This record gives sequence, C-alpha cells and structure tokens, in this order.
Amino acid sequence: MPFVSFLVISTSLNAKSRSRIMAHAAREHILAKGLSCDFIDLREVPLPFCDVAGCYSDPNVKDVKARIAAARGIIMATPIYNFDVNAPAKNMVELTGKAWQNRVLGFLCVAGGKGSYMSIMSLGNSLMLDFRTVIVPRFVFALESDIAVDGTLNNPAIGERVVELADTVIRFADALLPVSP
Repeated sequence: MPFVSFLVISTSLNAKSRSRIMAHAAREHILAKGLSCDFIDLREVPLPFCDVAGCYSDPNVKDVKARIAAARGIIMATPIYNFDVNAPAKNMVELTGKAWQNRVLGFLCVAGGKGSYMSIMSLGNSLMLDFRTVIVPRFVFALESDIAVDGTLNNPAIGERVVELADTVIRFADALLPVSP
C-alpha cells in the first residue's frame, strides 16, 4: 500500500481526555496545510486484548493496522499512567506490529506530574528497535493543568509545541518517505 497520508491516533479511553484535545489540534494543523490526515480514536474503535483467540483477525485490528501501514507520518497522543503510556496504546502496538515498520512517529503526552516526562521512551525504544520506526526526538509533554477539559490551553506554549511536532513529523516524512510523483 503506498504512503498517502498522515495519521493521528488518540489512545485515551477517557471521555474528558486532554491528550485527545492535543490530537485534534495536531490533525487540524495538518489539514490546514492542505495535507490528508486520518484520525483514529480508540474510544470509537474497540480493540481486543492482544493474544486472545482471534484477536489478529478482528475487523477493527485489521482496519487500524491498514491505516497505520498507509500513513507516512503518525502522531500518537497518549496519557501517561504509572510512568508509562496507557494500556490501550501498548495493546494497539502489540496488535498491529509490523504496520509500524519504517514509519515516522511523533508523540503527544499528558501526565499528572512532571516526573514522568521520560515515560514515552519505553514505547519509543520498542518501536524503534523492533520495527525501525523513526521516532521524532522532540515530543510534546503536557501536564493535566496545561489543558482545560473544554480544550482551552492554560499554557499557550503547549499549542505551539503541538504545531511544531506536527510540522516536524511532516518534514521527517517528506525527507525519509517521499510520495512518488
């Protein structure tokens, strides 16, 4: 399948997710640049647990895997719980495996405290080493207090960093995975 678009994935299952707010902002920025951008919200695409009987043939797994494989650049928005990405993000990666191969990936993270700012590295390292995913070295790390539930940014620097990350994912994808004319 050819590289045709960008993809933003919101992995939070929380109805009041602050990481989803950043995910929507990233998608809107990419669309405003005239680029195609798919959006996966794991609240709307239930995935089975990895390694349960039949999980890999589940229609939602097949759909998510195909959408990841079709994207040149991906932005994953995730909450940080207990110094790691949330369980749905890890489960999605385990279910979709090789679809991440040779993709450009940037992260948007929201956590309750400042001490977990390096938490994304476990998943990033796994994707980089297992699937040769190109990880954008700068990611957005926001605190819950930086983003109001209504979408208001209490910290305007977060909005600027979301735009910067989206632009960097686009730039990396254009350089490493150009679209054939």
